Amino acid sequence: MEIILWLIVALSFILGFLGIIYPILPSVILFWVGFLVYNFFIGDELSWMFWVIAGALTLICLVSDVVANSYFVKKFGGSKKGELSAVIGAILGMFIYPPFGVIFVPFVFVFAVEYIQLKDINAAFKAALGSFLAFISSAIFDVIIYIFLVIFFLLDVFVY
Repeated sequence: MEIILWLIVALSFILGFLGIIYPILPSVILFWVGFLVYNFFIGDELSWMFWVIAGALTLICLVSDVVANSYFVKKFGGSKKGELSAVIGAILGMFIYPPFGVIFVPFVFVFAVEYIQLKDINAAFKAALGSFLAFISSAIFDVIIYIFLVIFFLLDVFVY
């Protein structure tokens, strides 16, 4: 039975990483599934320090995706409507042509909104490029956080 539980933990981590390129999978929640399965069904309790750090990093991951979209669109000359369209596009993109929809739908939304407002194709493209860079930076940030979470989990389980 313990082997099956460890497989569930490993599978939840693998699916968590896949969620970066296939965002319909709730990445950070999948990592928590693995943590909770271990904590309640396999081994000793994870340390309080683990739970505090994992909780803080989870909040950071959840907030960073939305903040990155807003920040990069704004930095690349987008308007408030462009920022909002990037967020809406990211959410809809999860369901429209996954996994690529999360990249292309916000790009198209921002481009369309900015072009309609400004009638300047270069400015609209620049703002839309901001939504693309937001996705890339957010994905890289998430990978770093998820690797840290897995390493910290393994250290807590096998070393501490």
